[in-house]
Amino acid sequence: MSDKKRDKKGRILRPGERQREDGRYEYRYKDAQGNTRSIYSWKLVETDKLPAGKKWEASLREMEKKIQRDLEDGINGYAGARTILNSFFEAYMETKYELKQSTRTNYKYMYKKYVSEWLGQRSIGSIKYSDIKKFYIHLIKEVGFKPNSMEIIHTILHPVFAVAVRDGLIRTNPTEGVMTEIKKSHDWEKGKRHALTVAQQTAFISYIARSKQFSHWLPIFTVLLGTGCRVGEAVGLRWQDCDFEENVISVNHNLIYRVQDSGKCEYHVTTPKTRSGIRIIPMLSEVKKALLGEYDRQLREGFTELEVDGYSGFIFQNQLGECLNPHAINRAIDRISKAYNREETERAAKENREPELLPHFSAHNLRHTFCTRFCENETNLKIIQEIMGHADISTTMNVYNEATREKKMESFANLEGKIRIS
Repeated sequence: MSDKKRDKKGRILRPGERQREDGRYEYRYKDAQGNTRSIYSWKLVETDKLPAGKKWEASLREMEKKIQRDLEDGINGYAGARTILNSFFEAYMETKYELKQSTRTNYKYMYKKYVSEWLGQRSIGSIKYSDIKKFYIHLIKEVGFKPNSMEIIHTILHPVFAVAVRDGLIRTNPTEGVMTEIKKSHDWEKGKRHALTVAQQTAFISYIARSKQFSHWLPIFTVLLGTGCRVGEAVGLRWQDCDFEENVISVNHNLIYRVQDSGKCEYHVTTPKTRSGIRIIPMLSEVKKALLGEYDRQLREGFTELEVDGYSGFIFQNQLGECLNPHAINRAIDRISKAYNREETERAAKENREPELLPHFSAHNLRHTFCTRFCENETNLKIIQEIMGHADISTTMNVYNEATREKKMESFANLEGKIRIS
C-alpha cells in the first residue's frame, strides 16, 4: 500500500500539499527569498465543487501552477499580493529625485485626489488591466476628465507599475495599452484651441483700454498678445528680463501658483522643461509702451517686494502688490468678456443688428492668437518655433497650417470673378 498522502476522496497529494481537518487544502512552498509560505483553497482541482456557502476561489492546483511559474521567472507573487499601491507609490516618488518640485507636487496632488481611494488601497498584485481600464473610464465619464488630465494620471501610474514589474512583484504592467484602447474606443478628441479673429482681438483690447473697471489689466494682456508667452512665463517676467535698449525680453522661467503638500496654494518659480523654452523675444513697440507705462506707474505707487525662490522684481502685480497668478488672469478674461458682451448686446439691439460677441477663451488662446498672427506674416517655421518656444516643430506646423489655410480661403474669395474661366 502506498504511503503517499491522500485527501479524503482518496486522491494522491503532491509534495507540499495537505488537506486540513476542516476539509480545506493547503500548499506550502518557499518563496524567492527562501521564506516558507502557504496558500489555501476549498478545491484541489478546478472541477471540485465548493462547499455550501463558500465564495468562489481558484483551486489549489491552479494557484500552485501560477506560483511555480512565478518562481521560475523570479516573480515574488507573495510580496506583490501584500504590497499596497499607496505605499508603493510613496516609495516610488522617493526615488524620483530628478522631478521638478512643481511636477512632484502636481503628481502627488493628482494621485491623492483621484487614485488613492479608488485603487490605492488594493495590493499591487491584485490590480489587473480591466481594473485600470474601468478606473480610466470612471475618470472620463463620471469625473469629467479631459485628455490632458488623463495623460497626467497615466503618466503617474504607468511607471509605478513598470517598477513593480522590474522588482519582480508582478509579471506584467496592467496599465500597458489602456490609453491606446481608451483613445480608440472613446469619442474623445482634444479640444482645439482657436485663435481670436483680428476683430475679436481688437474688440477685447480696445474695451479694456477704455474701461475704468478693467484698464489696469491692459499691460498684462498687451504682453500676452504681443509676445506669445505662456501665462506662467508672462506673470513671472521681471524688470531685469526686459532690455529696453535692445528691445528684447528674456524668457527663462515660469511663475506657478499651485496646491502644495501642505494643502496651501503657494507661488514657486520653475525653469522650462526643455531648452526650447529658454528664448529671447523681440519687443514690439506696443509691448514696450505698455511695459514702460507700468514701470512709471510703479515708480509712483511702489514695486512689488515679493520674493519667490530667490526671484524678485516681478513686473505684474495685483492691487494688493502681490504677483498675478494664471487663475486670476483667466478669471479676469471671463469677467471682461462677459461685460463686453453685455454692452455689445445692448448696442446691437439699439442699432438693430446682430451683436459681435467675444467667444469663451483663456489666456492660452491669447498665446495661440499671437502665434496665428505671426504665422500669417512669417513663412520661416524655425523662427516661429524659436519665438514660441515649441519643443516640437509639429506644434508650430499645426498652427501654421491652420493660419495659412484661412489665408488661402480669403485669397481665393478675392479671386471670385477675376479668373476668366468661362
